[in-house]
Amino acid sequence: MLAIADAARVRHEQLTYEDVLRIVELVKTTQFREFRLKVGEVEVHLRRSNGAAPPEPEAPVAPAPSPAPSRPAAPPARHAAGEDFPEGSALVRSPMVGTFYRAPAPDAAPFVEVGQHVEPGTTVGIIEVMKLMSSITADARGLVARIVAENGKPVEYGEVLLVIRPDPEDG
Repeated sequence: MLAIADAARVRHEQLTYEDVLRIVELVKTTQFREFRLKVGEVEVHLRRSNGAAPPEPEAPVAPAPSPAPSRPAAPPARHAAGEDFPEGSALVRSPMVGTFYRAPAPDAAPFVEVGQHVEPGTTVGIIEVMKLMSSITADARGLVARIVAENGKPVEYGEVLLVIRPDPEDG
């Protein structure tokens, strides 16, 4: 069995989205027969049917370029066809595929409402992926102009969740 726990460097029994991506890459590129990972109440168990690594491709494949250490490229614009957002607005986009929730619990008040002032870092929603909740924060100051994503509905990577317009009082 291959020990990959050190590579994931999981802290405080929580996996971040980046941790999951690193684990997936390790699993895809490593020869193993069986892989187990348990963090808190989340457990992953993978087993190859014949214990061998996947077959090598017949034609040589160029290695993927290593990602730049800067911010990720802008996610693709994903919203209703022909839909335009006001110029100068900040779009809060989903950083992952999952289920969007406007509130921390079904009976709780939403994190934000239309017309509410937000600052960078204000939690505007959460996305659930495999029972792991990730806070989604505003990255701009302004007023919530529109909440695009529906509560409890699936969202895609790069999908617009909400629109923030500059606050007129800011100048």
